[in-house]
Amino acid sequence: MAECAALQFVSPYAFEAMQKVDVVRLAALSDPELRLLLPCLVRMALCAPADQSQAWAEDKKLILRLLSGVEAVNSIVALLSVDFHALEQDARKEQQLRHKPGGSNGESILVSQLQHGLTLEFEHSDPLRRLRLALSELLAIMNKVSDSNGEFFLKSSELFESTVYLEEVADVLCILQAELPSLLPIVDVAEALLHVRNGEWFLCLSVANVPDSFNEVCRGLIKNGERQDEESVGGRRRTEALRQLCQMNPSQALSVRAMVVEECHLPGLGVALTLDHTKSDTADDAVSNLVSFVSGLLLGTNAKVRTWFGMFIRNGQQRKKESSSVLWQMRRQLLLELVAILPRSRSTHVPNDSDSDLEQTVAGYSGLREEHVVKASALLRLYCALMGIAGLRPTDEEAEQLLQLITSRPPATPAGVRFVSLSFCKLLAFPTLVSTPEQEQLMVMWLSWMIKEEEYFESAAGVSASFGEMLLLVAMYFHSNQLSSIIELVCSTLGMKIAIKSSSLSKMKTIFTQEIFTEQVVTAHAVRVPVTNNLNATITGFLPIHCIYQLLRSRAFTKHKVSIKDWIYKQLCETSTPLHTQLLPLIEVYINSILTPASKASPEATNQPITEQEILNVFQGLTGGDSSRIRLRYNIMSQLLVLYYVLSYEEALMVNTKALALMQRKPKSYSAALMDQIPIKYLIRQAQGLQQELGGLHSALLRLLATNYPHLCMVEDWICEEEITGTVSLLRRMLLTGTAKKYSPKQLQEAFQMVPSNNTRLMQILEHLTLLSASDLIPYVEVLMSNMSRLLNVGVSRRIFQTVNKLWMVLNTVMPRRLWVMTVNALQPSIKLLRQQKYTQNDLMIDPLIVLRCDQRIYRCPPLMDITLHMLNGYLLASKAYLNAHLKETADHDSKQSQTISNLGLSGQTEAPEVTREELKNALLAAQDSAAVQILLEMCLPTEEEKGQDITTESLLKSIQHPALKQEDPDSCHVGGSEEKEGSLLSNLREVQCLICCLLHQMFIADPNIAKLVHFQGYPQDLLPLTVAGIPSMHICLDFIPELLAQPQLEKQIFAIQLLSHLCAQYALPKSLSVARLAISVMGTLLTVLTQDKRFSFFMPTLPCLVSFCQAFPPLYDDVTALLIQVGQVCASDVAAKARDIDPLIARFQHLKEKPDKIAGISKASLQQRLAGELASRDPDVQLCYRIEATFMEIINMTVTGV
Repeated sequence: MAECAALQFVSPYAFEAMQKVDVVRLAALSDPELRLLLPCLVRMALCAPADQSQAWAEDKKLILRLLSGVEAVNSIVALLSVDFHALEQDARKEQQLRHKPGGSNGESILVSQLQHGLTLEFEHSDPLRRLRLALSELLAIMNKVSDSNGEFFLKSSELFESTVYLEEVADVLCILQAELPSLLPIVDVAEALLHVRNGEWFLCLSVANVPDSFNEVCRGLIKNGERQDEESVGGRRRTEALRQLCQMNPSQALSVRAMVVEECHLPGLGVALTLDHTKSDTADDAVSNLVSFVSGLLLGTNAKVRTWFGMFIRNGQQRKKESSSVLWQMRRQLLLELVAILPRSRSTHVPNDSDSDLEQTVAGYSGLREEHVVKASALLRLYCALMGIAGLRPTDEEAEQLLQLITSRPPATPAGVRFVSLSFCKLLAFPTLVSTPEQEQLMVMWLSWMIKEEEYFESAAGVSASFGEMLLLVAMYFHSNQLSSIIELVCSTLGMKIAIKSSSLSKMKTIFTQEIFTEQVVTAHAVRVPVTNNLNATITGFLPIHCIYQLLRSRAFTKHKVSIKDWIYKQLCETSTPLHTQLLPLIEVYINSILTPASKASPEATNQPITEQEILNVFQGLTGGDSSRIRLRYNIMSQLLVLYYVLSYEEALMVNTKALALMQRKPKSYSAALMDQIPIKYLIRQAQGLQQELGGLHSALLRLLATNYPHLCMVEDWICEEEITGTVSLLRRMLLTGTAKKYSPKQLQEAFQMVPSNNTRLMQILEHLTLLSASDLIPYVEVLMSNMSRLLNVGVSRRIFQTVNKLWMVLNTVMPRRLWVMTVNALQPSIKLLRQQKYTQNDLMIDPLIVLRCDQRIYRCPPLMDITLHMLNGYLLASKAYLNAHLKETADHDSKQSQTISNLGLSGQTEAPEVTREELKNALLAAQDSAAVQILLEMCLPTEEEKGQDITTESLLKSIQHPALKQEDPDSCHVGGSEEKEGSLLSNLREVQCLICCLLHQMFIADPNIAKLVHFQGYPQDLLPLTVAGIPSMHICLDFIPELLAQPQLEKQIFAIQLLSHLCAQYALPKSLSVARLAISVMGTLLTVLTQDKRFSFFMPTLPCLVSFCQAFPPLYDDVTALLIQVGQVCASDVAAKARDIDPLIARFQHLKEKPDKIAGISKASLQQRLAGELASRDPDVQLCYRIEATFMEIINMTVTGV
């Protein structure tokens, strides 16, 4: 608005005085400044104030004294004397008239027909007519604005353009707006004034006379403004008007700028206000307000704002360069800031005469000043955002100065490292900045300086992530043609998403791969790069590990025969928590490079694995001995990573066995001795408490353990560990104060030697050991295990056994495999101990049944039996994993065999060997498990010595039998009193039986086929009451009993019926009923086909089972009695020709069936006495007949009396 250049605007000093009503500062204003504020001051002096205080009365007198000497006050007083109510009514009538169709062409109600021009009429009019003239003109403009639909127009108005009467017109406008606020809202008036000449001047005066309306007017103008203000005349006028308002009230300029960003309107205004604020900013070293503002718009999270401002930059470049354009003003200011921080001696001219001249020129370069580095980094990021996001096309001058800044050399500080990284990424993102050969040579020289100074920068700046790793990484990406990865790296470093074309990187690729970093140089340099000390997730940026990872992926090390094993080992040892995300992928790709050659042409081109001694060094101090005295060299993070490497390596070796066999390669596997010395369970337990800091390492280790070491992942171990590490255990350990007496392993050995004569000392030491943590117990494990056999002597307290069991379970949480081997060797029979026969871990995995070949006294020592069963379960699982691994390791034999078969033309038989080997393995495992179950079941039987010592031991097997079954034995009535029964339930045998039943239950649930195999093999029928009642999973036998009944062996059929009788009594289910019906039917069928001898052998043990069928399922009564009559008739027919008269017995059978209630009162004891003599008969058929009668009597007594 050049038309307002000669006019005087309200100064910031005067506006602030008006805003605060500072009368003293108003009195200090000059007459021209005071003239602009007269409308508000006159109204303030004449109108009745709301403030009735004495202070305001004094201020008002001062204002009156101030106004008394001003001539223009009289005209303003005259304006205030008008009847504004009548004037408002006329104005509203005129508005209504203008809104009618054709009303705009008629005469005005406010102003009669003018005889002269508007200016002359205004000059010769009285105050009322002046008000009417100005109001009519203003309403006309406001109506036109409302009807324009946002299209800008410039209204030619003689009243607002006459320089002579501008002050009088301004007085009239201010009085009208103040007296008629509902008719003339300040925001609408401000919008209308933008459409007349000198409008911004009138606008500033109106706001200055109503200073409280400043924010309202600014927000209204911004809200009604254009999205791109530089595109139209109206936008530029609006921007200039708001800029003048902010110059009048500079304290609110940044608030107005915030409104601009909030509404996404008038971007030029936001930049202009920032430029005005930057000019007054005297801090040269700090990042300027302009850089911060534009960077915030383009790099902020608001995509709408980013798009809006980017459009402003793009549209502004389409117009020709104009010095008045806000965009070009911004670019000029940024360029000035850039040049201001450049080293003074920098020049893009690089002489080509000789290397000495080049070195002199380089040496003459002065670096960036340290206080300018942060500002330089901010400017670089801003130019990246302007060029990459907003599409700014730099001029030649801008490009030249940017290259100067990029290739400058900062001091060795963390900010300097950051600046070099940003400069490097800027070159990669915008390679067009390098256009001439001189500039290209300058860039190469700068890159060479980066390589040379990288180590110095890293050490001097004290940062782990330097720009050297980024250079190396980019070089590797260029060699492997991973241009998309370079683009991601650049965007990540710059912190913005930039569209970079892969084709634009071709020049940089040539420079990197041919001049600076050949692939061999990259690999050789990478090995020499120091590892990152204490590598963890808190160290950000690009590190050596990123470079090594990419080189391993591209197989550069094996291609150029560069050993990387030592570097990786050192880096694994230099780690700490929290886990860095690149470590696990590094280990995986390293393992792959060990097992898989880089190419088929050179199968030997692989990396070397970490040696066993290096692995053992990491775990030194954990593998045994007095750990409290050994200072661990490596932390838990390094140990867990090395463990992950070892387990992953072994798994990968098994997975790739066939592929390696085809390539005729056999990488070395780590020995079992090494694996035995690694405290796997202890490390896993430590990792469990660090899950948040370990990321995915803990879950990855658990997966590897579950696959390769299932015996270390048993559920009961986890449950036991929770109990050991729970709150109760923690409170108990709190009792162990620092002054408490500490016992050495030697004192524990001495206490063991005093057993069994003196148990007190040993008990005292063992109780103290229970307060120690698992790791603190490790020094005592040798003494505990070597003396465990001493406890089997007579006279040792049961409490000692229980405490030893507790200590063993605690140690099992940290060193299970070593503990198991020691325990098995310690519990061997005395004969084997004398032979010094020691079993190894491998022996026990091959033959888990060695665990049960222990001292037989353990079979009646429940605490030690619990330990034995725990080890047995673990070694059975370990044996399965061992055989699976062995099968995979020897798969190359199958491949060779199948290859031989295929060469012979027998391609159809290639699958046979593998299936056979798998079947043999499964058969071996099944035999192994079933043998263990059979041995355990035999342990449940009382020994001859136990039977002879105490008759009640027989009741251990009978105590859970059904009453009907107990009545079949005549001796059961002679059981001692209730006290003896109670005592028998608490015997060692009974406790061992319970432990064995718990283990068998777990085995049957884990693999139901074991239960089927064991029952097809059979076991003593005396154990059936124990197994059915003590093993909850025995109900699964109902699934295969029909198949067992169909077996041709008579013994298996008898065992099936006896097993079914106990199952029916325990599980009275519909399925049991159907199987019982089937058993009765089978018995009836066998009756017709069996010979006399086999009939006696079959029915004598199975007939008592019919009692259990009837007791569990009364509907079977008819079928059972029919079967008994049928069996009796067959037997009677066989003895009919004999001298003994059997007819009375058959008659009794019929009588029992027809009238059972008449003999229901006969007791079983009297019946047994009466039949005792006849049961002694040697005739099998006679014995069977009396067995039938006894079975009848039991069923009748049960059904009638409910016994």
